[in-house]
Amino acid sequence: MKAAIIGASSESLHTIKKAKEYNLTVVALDGNENAEGLAAADEAVVVNISKEDETIHCVEKEKIDFVLTVPIGRYLTTIGSVNDTLKLPGIGKQQAVYCTDKLLFHEKMEEKGLRNCICLEATETWEEREGLFVRIEKGEYKLTFPSILKPRYGSGSRGIHFVNNMQELQKALQVTCGESYVLEECAKGEEYGLDGAVIDGKFYLVLLRHKENTPLPARQAVAYFSVMPEDEFYGQVKEFMEKTVETLELQECLLHADLIRTEDGPFMIEMSARPSGHNLHNLFTPLCTGVDVAEQYIRHRMGMGCNFVPEKTKMMMIHYFDLEGEVINVPDEEQIERDLDVRPVIWQCNIAKGDILSKVSDGHSLMGRGHFVLEGESEEVLKEMAEKVKKLFLVE
Repeated sequence: MKAAIIGASSESLHTIKKAKEYNLTVVALDGNENAEGLAAADEAVVVNISKEDETIHCVEKEKIDFVLTVPIGRYLTTIGSVNDTLKLPGIGKQQAVYCTDKLLFHEKMEEKGLRNCICLEATETWEEREGLFVRIEKGEYKLTFPSILKPRYGSGSRGIHFVNNMQELQKALQVTCGESYVLEECAKGEEYGLDGAVIDGKFYLVLLRHKENTPLPARQAVAYFSVMPEDEFYGQVKEFMEKTVETLELQECLLHADLIRTEDGPFMIEMSARPSGHNLHNLFTPLCTGVDVAEQYIRHRMGMGCNFVPEKTKMMMIHYFDLEGEVINVPDEEQIERDLDVRPVIWQCNIAKGDILSKVSDGHSLMGRGHFVLEGESEEVLKEMAEKVKKLFLVE
């Protein structure tokens, strides 16, 4: 059998590796001729994946059986168009649009009572009058600060601005470079993420993760902690996601979502029909649950049977190196085990003595540094262990 991967960044490598383990021929498509996934695949096609017709033409020539999704942003819609045109299984174009257009996603969810907030297309024609947020010629809204200004299209934490007043909003709008943005009320609560799947019309929650974020305005995740199925919020999320999947008519796909745990239950920040990035779906989720979502989806598409239900979820943490300053000393695994009596499950440190580490502002400034994974009795214990590990670094 033959499968296509559309968007062949480094985050496609895990899926390509798993596909080859099943003797599945992989055709990778990307507009960057140096994309790592192109080199790893059996066949490489250089094509601008933002151009749907060209991509469809290339995929059609390859006579593939299905498309495998990997972490991808806005051009999930190209995958949807390919599936629709070539009558392949997986997410369709309309469902991909809901996942990548934050305004349409909000409107669709709001129709079913699954999203209760103000979310508007952002323009520079705003005024603040007597506690109301007024969009000229469009009406007035009770939008409170802080609010979130974020790109309308795509997914992930790119280009997000937390604005505390009208002046900050106007300043943020000046650096959007003509890109479409939405303005949304800021929901209060702790952030979570998940990996899941929709198979044969049923939603499977594989792993729910609690995030540890940097303070505003960046709010970049620096650590994730697995959430046990016994947690009350776990059940609430599963029920909420089942309603979301039905509302958006999602089918035959992997899912990644970001949510907030509010006093009223789950609030959906965004969702996309593709696996999570940042070494989550390919590393952390399998370690915690024993379920490799990429592998199980490959098995499903090849008619080999699949299992997205974890037998057990382990209490684990993945932590990135949110350090700042000049690096004087870098510990290794032996020092960590000797000094702290802690053995990392995974230790992948790309930091070297003499490196100058900038303040964490987004994923790009953090992910290249590496990560470590620990197992412990509780989230509180894991946080204490992580702080001890970071103190072994000497940074000035």
